[in-house]
Amino acid sequence: MDETLERFSQIPPSERVLLLPHCLRHSKTCKATYDGEGLQCVKCDVNCSVNRLKEAALKYGYKGICIAPGGKLAIKYVKTKQPSAVIAVACDKELLEGVQAIKGLCSEINPTIVIIPLTRDGCIDTVVDDEEALKTISIGCVAPVAGVIHN
Repeated sequence: MDETLERFSQIPPSERVLLLPHCLRHSKTCKATYDGEGLQCVKCDVNCSVNRLKEAALKYGYKGICIAPGGKLAIKYVKTKQPSAVIAVACDKELLEGVQAIKGLCSEINPTIVIIPLTRDGCIDTVVDDEEALKTISIGCVAPVAGVIHN
């Protein structure tokens, strides 16, 4: 395990946030709506990466999940939540810009940031390796927390 993942594994899920790009949704069938905090997944497709990854983070008791239409909203979310750790799923461009912005925002707590790049980008109907992402979300987690829901 690399140094970043080792640090990440020591941070409780209640101090972690998951950042997902809205482009992971299935654009033609998604029933989610947007509000000031991003895409609000309604669990309309069990095979959708957004649904699968969000549900996993909720089950482990993550501090929050943001499904953002862009990097600015994700950065605002991190600034509000002030997590000790962040998992960021995005295209290379958004990851590069986002990691730098998060480091600048949260210098006093210096969150551990784990990145998961998209395996196919293009701003619509993008793809991530769900199994890799699910494995990363669960690092250091003992067991899913029943009935805990954070936004």
